Amino acid sequence: MTVKTSISLAETHAKFAKGLVEQGVFPSLSAVAQHGIELIRQRQEAEHTDTEALKALLSARAKGSFVSLEGFSGRVEKMLARKRLTNDLGN
Repeated sequence: MTVKTSISLAETHAKFAKGLVEQGVFPSLSAVAQHGIELIRQRQEAEHTDTEALKALLSARAKGSFVSLEGFSGRVEKMLARKRLTNDLGN
């Protein structure tokens, strides 16, 4: 089912859309508008999916184990010591 509606476009948008029709990219201005709306719908759906996946990942990570500040600092110091040793040996 289609619904007839009226929209206003900025002159640059109208010129661009008419150009797409004239080039044969779309059969009508309505098709241009429908395609644009479909792209927006798809983008919003993808963003929603990404947001939900991120929420699930963060939730799972929050339920996992955490490294204490002291433990993290120790890991960083060991890593830096290995890098210093590697760099000193390479010279």
